[in-house]
Amino acid sequence: MHDPPTRGPAKAAGKTRPPKCEAFDVYAQPQRWIAPATAALLLAALSGCNNLNSQALNSEGVRLYQQGNYQQASVRFQEAIANDPASANGYYNLAASLHKAGTMYNRPNDLTQAEVLYNQCLERDPSHAECYRGLAVLLSETGRQEDAFRLLSAWIQQSPTDPSARIELARLYEETSRPEDAKATLVEALNIDPNNARALTALGRLRDQSGDHAQALANYNRSLEINRFQPDVAARVATLNAAGSPAVPPMTNNSGTRLGANWQPSVKY
Repeated sequence: MHDPPTRGPAKAAGKTRPPKCEAFDVYAQPQRWIAPATAALLLAALSGCNNLNSQALNSEGVRLYQQGNYQQASVRFQEAIANDPASANGYYNLAASLHKAGTMYNRPNDLTQAEVLYNQCLERDPSHAECYRGLAVLLSETGRQEDAFRLLSAWIQQSPTDPSARIELARLYEETSRPEDAKATLVEALNIDPNNARALTALGRLRDQSGDHAQALANYNRSLEINRFQPDVAARVATLNAAGSPAVPPMTNNSGTRLGANWQPSVKY
């Protein structure tokens, strides 16, 4: 989902208006398509040669995927699954690789196989956030948005205290032109985790796009306090400050549902 190109600042009554908010992937996480082996796989205690071999194969597959060699990456992920059939990450990685290749090269069979693999991943790990996201994207891209909404709603029911489920639902709302529903869902996510930088950035961007620059600036700043490694958000904050957005007091811990100062712009979902 992309915003219109940024226009230069317009002058009115001697004051500079902030340029329109550019698109930056607010909901994004590192490695949207591929589960980073060095993060996800090393978190679990590794036991036996099969697990070690699977980790190495997933790592090699990730490297090939990042180079754009999706066919060879898929081979490595298949070998990782054969080494450790119980690990959800191998299924997710293979699904993501086929999903990417199927979309790029218009191969419906790859997309069908990717959908099967996403579901096999969730069978092994019902809380696999990246897999939910990948499957929801696939369903939406293939004209099944209602199925995508049902998938994410079921995830929320299954994991009511996990803000990631609501953040992904908010992303889907935004991508289907339902910004108010997206905002409300992000507020719910922040009620669960007031210090969630992704939710803050996403909410800030939505408010930025609607012209509420002061509240967006507060959201962005709060997000950067939690995670300063967001260059797109920092750049947008600099733009808003240069344009003279009015200052907004920082959000306090006792702000209840008034979470505007915590929301983040469209940087990375």
